[in-house]
Amino acid sequence: MLIYHVATAADWARARRDGVYTTSTRGRTLEQEGFIHASRADQWRGVHTRFYADVDEPLVLLEIDTDRLGCAVVEEPGEPGGTETFPHVRGPVPATAVLRAVPVEDALAATSFSSLFLREVLRNAALGFGLIVLSAIGAVAVGGVDGGPETLVGAAAGLAVGLLLMWLVLRRGRPRT
Repeated sequence: MLIYHVATAADWARARRDGVYTTSTRGRTLEQEGFIHASRADQWRGVHTRFYADVDEPLVLLEIDTDRLGCAVVEEPGEPGGTETFPHVRGPVPATAVLRAVPVEDALAATSFSSLFLREVLRNAALGFGLIVLSAIGAVAVGGVDGGPETLVGAAAGLAVGLLLMWLVLRRGRPRT
C-alpha cells in the first residue's frame, strides 16, 4: 500500500544521509509522538493546507511503500473522537521505503496525484526509449548492421552511455542535500 507524508526538504535530506526518516510531523519527532503521521492519497492536500500552508522552507511529499517499512502501520482517528482515520507509522521509515520525494509545489500544481504519476511515467518511458536508441546506435556504430560479437559490444557500450545519462538526469531532479 502507498501512503504519503509531507516533510521539509531538510528533514528528508537528513533521512537520505542517515538512511532513516524519524520526523513525526511539523516540529515533532517519532520519539516524541510515538508514530509518524501519514496520509492516504486523498488526504495529503488537506494535511498540507491545515498544518503546512504557512511553512516558508521547501517541502516534499514522500510516497511511502508500506511493504518496505518493517514496522506496523495503524489506521487511527486523526483527532480524539474523530471519525476520519489516518495511517500512523509505528516506527522509523527507512529511506529505501520512500519511492518518490516530490516537491510539494509540483504535487499541488498537478490536477491530481494521478496526473503527477502519469507525468513521471511518461518521463521514465522517454528515458527508456532513449536507452534503446543509444543501445541501437552503439550496436550499429561498433558492429555494423551485419551482427556478430562486435554488435553486442556496441549495444552494451550504447546502453552504458544511456544509463549514465539517465542517472545524471534523474540525479539532477532530486532535492539537494
